[in-house]
Amino acid sequence: MTTVADLRLNLGCADDVRPDWENVDLVAGPGVRVVDLRKRWPWADGSVQRILAADVIEHLPDKIHTLNEMHRVLEAGGLAEVVVRTTDRPSAWQDPTHVSFWNRNSFGYFEAGHPHHERFAARYGIRAAFNVVLEQMGQTPNGPKLHILLAAVK
Repeated sequence: MTTVADLRLNLGCADDVRPDWENVDLVAGPGVRVVDLRKRWPWADGSVQRILAADVIEHLPDKIHTLNEMHRVLEAGGLAEVVVRTTDRPSAWQDPTHVSFWNRNSFGYFEAGHPHHERFAARYGIRAAFNVVLEQMGQTPNGPKLHILLAAVK
């Protein structure tokens, strides 16, 4: 039984169903909770310890909504591990279901203390603030993927 203190979300899991995680996707499957992440997320404020969002945020149309919701449900210091194709190569554009496009600079708008966050967050409706714990650019046959670990600042 998962308690609030150890709730971990595997967002956009597809067939990567992980034990001891709440596996979430828009498409039903064994061990998968169906949630439309384009709407308000069903988890309470500060109720999630960790989020894995591998190859999913580029399928969500509203960057601000996505990162605001991620921040809202994470506990203070909670971690979000995001893996996303970057606009540094054409692979970001090849999948017809990609509706938002990311690179390392995109995260500056959500990074506590970053000049873009300081200047634009209030104006853009960004409530999220994260510290970048770790970042790494990985190479795949289809181009680069950014792996970034974010800690919620509350």
